[in-house]
Amino acid sequence: MADLIVKAAVKEELDDKNVASDFYEALDEEVSELLEDAAARAESNGRKTVQPRDL
Repeated sequence: MADLIVKAAVKEELDDKNVASDFYEALDEEVSELLEDAAARAESNGRKTVQPRDL
């Protein structure tokens, strides 16, 4: 599976926090699930285009 997140961007967003190395993998898994769910919603509505409302 390809990384869906950019570690540097996450670290920058959480600039005042320490980030555990395994946090990135967990976040990547969450994003992957979110994308799968959004794609399924779009498909169930007869669309190939994933839209913000699918989130």
